[in-house]
Amino acid sequence: QVQLVESGGGLVQAGGSLRLSCAVSPRTVRSYNMGWFRQVPGKEREFVTAISWTGTSTLYGDAVKGRFTISRDNDKNTVYLQMNSLIPDDTAAYYCAASTVLTRTASLQNYWGQGTQVTVSS
Repeated sequence: QVQLVESGGGLVQAGGSLRLSCAVSPRTVRSYNMGWFRQVPGKEREFVTAISWTGTSTLYGDAVKGRFTISRDNDKNTVYLQMNSLIPDDTAAYYCAASTVLTRTASLQNYWGQGTQVTVSS
Protein backbone atom coordinates (compact mmCIF):
# COMPACT_ATOMS: atom_id res chain seq x y z
CA GLN A 1 0.00 0.00 0.00
CA VAL A 2 1.38 3.37 -1.09
CA GLN A 3 0.39 6.37 0.99
CA LEU A 4 0.88 10.06 0.22
CA VAL A 5 0.41 12.64 2.97
CA GLU A 6 0.36 16.39 2.24
CA SER A 7 1.11 19.12 4.75
CA GLY A 8 1.88 22.84 4.82
CA GLY A 9 -1.41 24.35 3.69
CA GLY A 10 -2.95 27.33 5.39
CA LEU A 11 -4.08 30.93 5.09
CA VAL A 12 -1.74 33.45 3.47
CA GLN A 13 -2.04 37.01 2.18
CA ALA A 14 -1.80 37.73 -1.55
CA GLY A 15 1.83 38.16 -2.55
CA GLY A 16 3.02 35.79 0.14
CA SER A 17 4.55 32.33 -0.02
CA LEU A 18 3.87 28.80 1.20
CA ARG A 19 5.71 25.50 0.91
CA LEU A 20 3.73 22.28 0.71
CA SER A 21 5.22 18.86 1.46
CA CYS A 22 4.20 15.38 0.36
CA ALA A 23 5.59 12.42 2.29
CA VAL A 24 5.60 9.04 0.55
CA SER A 25 5.37 5.70 2.37
CA PRO A 26 6.64 3.05 2.59
CA ARG A 27 10.05 4.61 2.25
CA THR A 28 11.18 1.85 -0.11
CA VAL A 29 8.81 3.26 -2.76
CA ARG A 30 10.93 5.81 -4.62
CA SER A 31 10.80 5.47 -8.42
CA TYR A 32 7.60 7.41 -9.12
CA ASN A 33 6.96 10.58 -11.02
CA MET A 34 5.35 12.98 -8.56
CA GLY A 35 2.93 15.80 -9.14
CA TRP A 36 0.61 18.37 -7.63
CA PHE A 37 -2.99 19.06 -8.64
CA ARG A 38 -5.52 21.49 -7.20
CA GLN A 39 -9.29 21.63 -7.09
CA VAL A 40 -11.99 24.15 -6.21
CA PRO A 41 -15.45 22.77 -5.30
CA GLY A 42 -17.58 22.41 -8.43
CA LYS A 43 -14.61 22.58 -10.81
CA GLU A 44 -12.42 19.99 -12.52
CA ARG A 45 -9.14 19.02 -10.88
CA GLU A 46 -6.36 21.17 -12.38
CA PHE A 47 -2.77 20.19 -13.12
CA VAL A 48 -0.22 22.31 -11.25
CA THR A 49 3.21 20.72 -11.68
CA ALA A 50 5.07 17.40 -11.88
CA ILE A 51 8.61 16.08 -11.53
CA SER A 52 10.27 12.91 -12.78
CA TRP A 53 11.54 10.33 -10.31
CA THR A 54 15.14 11.41 -10.98
CA GLY A 55 14.27 15.09 -10.58
CA THR A 56 15.75 15.94 -13.99
CA SER A 57 12.46 16.76 -15.75
CA THR A 58 9.63 19.05 -14.64
CA LEU A 59 6.26 20.19 -16.00
CA TYR A 60 4.26 23.28 -15.02
CA GLY A 61 0.74 24.46 -15.67
CA ASP A 62 0.42 27.81 -17.42
CA ALA A 63 -1.28 29.43 -14.43
CA VAL A 64 1.65 28.81 -12.07
CA LYS A 65 4.72 28.88 -14.33
CA GLY A 66 7.28 31.31 -12.97
CA ARG A 67 5.68 31.42 -9.51
CA PHE A 68 5.69 27.79 -8.28
CA THR A 69 8.62 25.38 -8.07
CA ILE A 70 8.50 21.62 -7.56
CA SER A 71 11.39 19.68 -6.05
CA ARG A 72 12.03 16.33 -4.41
CA ASP A 73 14.35 14.80 -1.86
CA ASN A 74 14.46 11.07 -2.55
CA ASP A 75 16.51 10.38 0.58
CA LYS A 76 13.56 11.70 2.61
CA ASN A 77 10.91 10.34 0.22
CA THR A 78 9.38 13.82 0.14
CA VAL A 79 8.18 16.13 -2.64
CA TYR A 80 7.87 19.88 -2.15
CA LEU A 81 5.84 22.64 -3.79
CA GLN A 82 7.25 26.12 -3.23
CA MET A 83 4.53 28.69 -3.98
CA ASN A 84 5.54 32.34 -4.36
CA SER A 85 3.65 35.48 -5.36
CA LEU A 86 0.37 33.86 -4.38
CA ILE A 87 -2.89 35.29 -5.72
CA PRO A 88 -6.51 34.65 -4.65
CA ASP A 89 -7.04 32.39 -7.70
CA ASP A 90 -4.52 29.98 -6.18
CA THR A 91 -7.05 29.20 -3.43
CA ALA A 92 -7.87 25.49 -3.67
CA ALA A 93 -7.36 22.07 -2.14
CA TYR A 94 -3.94 20.86 -3.24
CA TYR A 95 -3.37 17.15 -3.86
CA CYS A 96 -0.13 15.22 -4.18
CA ALA A 97 -0.08 12.41 -6.77
CA ALA A 98 2.23 9.63 -7.96
CA SER A 99 2.40 8.04 -11.40
CA THR A 100 4.47 5.64 -13.47
CA VAL A 101 4.47 8.14 -16.35
CA LEU A 102 5.34 11.84 -16.21
CA THR A 103 2.02 13.39 -17.24
CA ARG A 104 -0.35 16.33 -16.79
CA THR A 105 -3.38 14.00 -16.84
CA ALA A 106 -5.14 13.43 -13.54
CA SER A 107 -6.75 10.15 -14.63
CA LEU A 108 -3.31 8.59 -15.23
CA GLN A 109 -2.14 9.12 -11.66
CA ASN A 110 -1.77 5.90 -9.65
CA TYR A 111 -1.96 7.27 -6.10
CA TRP A 112 -3.38 10.37 -4.41
CA GLY A 113 -2.94 12.13 -1.11
CA GLN A 114 -5.84 13.39 1.00
CA GLY A 115 -5.30 17.05 0.11
CA THR A 116 -4.33 20.19 2.00
CA GLN A 117 -6.22 23.48 1.81
CA VAL A 118 -4.53 26.67 0.63
CA THR A 119 -6.43 29.94 1.03
CA VAL A 120 -5.06 33.23 -0.32
CA SER A 121 -6.69 36.42 0.91
CA SER A 122 -6.79 39.65 -1.09
